[in-house]
Amino acid sequence: MPSTELPLDVKLMTVVTHVLVVVFAVLSLGLFATWLVRHPVWTVKAITVHGDVVHQNAVSFRAQLASQMKTRLSGSFLTVDLQQVRQLFESVPWVRKAVVQREFPNRLRVTLEEHQAVAWWGQSGSGQLVNRLGEVFDASPDDSDGLPELAGPREKSAEVWSLYQLLGAELARLDMGLERLELTERGTWRARIDSGASVELGRGTPEELLARTRRFTGTLTQLTERYAGAVQSVDLRYPNGYALRLRGVTTVTDTPPPGTTRTPR
Repeated sequence: MPSTELPLDVKLMTVVTHVLVVVFAVLSLGLFATWLVRHPVWTVKAITVHGDVVHQNAVSFRAQLASQMKTRLSGSFLTVDLQQVRQLFESVPWVRKAVVQREFPNRLRVTLEEHQAVAWWGQSGSGQLVNRLGEVFDASPDDSDGLPELAGPREKSAEVWSLYQLLGAELARLDMGLERLELTERGTWRARIDSGASVELGRGTPEELLARTRRFTGTLTQLTERYAGAVQSVDLRYPNGYALRLRGVTTVTDTPPPGTTRTPR
């Protein structure tokens, strides 16, 4: 049979029809998707908070976040920006980390991790605290009794906290508490124990500073038995000993064995 070819105008009409059908289908799907996303069933109805909430509760969260929540949750359950919600919760005092998840069909689940304060940063009552990871955060504790002071460049806070734990454990052997540990701008370390005595530690690695402290704690009992008086200051920067000032008398130990003393004339 002889082949028949459609006229050009018919071919064009067929192509245009196919294109229009596809465009209509795409637009219809888009409109349906928009309607579906905006349907009231997807409106975020509730936010449940779990995890560490010792310093916060539903009432305090509502008071602090209510106005911002309206803006952040303006979309639907399907389109809400979880990253923004996470940042919003992490802006609340005491909240270290927030994990935000969707719970079908219209809830958000927020799991919180709170800071656990272990020390003041700078001075007591400064409004800055250090947590168990050595991170500095802004907050005021409900009960600040017994919190030591840590100080130094903020980026070194984890290093200061780590050394505090080493030296604190060593001093505790003599029932001495470490009240303050500071890393100065010059890179030297100084401390204050709970009796009010100041301690110059100098420079060095944590291991070197711990060794100097052990030299002090290992011989202090011998010295206090020999010389009456409370410890006023200690200088541990000597290579083979330390200088100790007691109230009313000064002793210096600088030769082995540890505990050998001489009093300046």
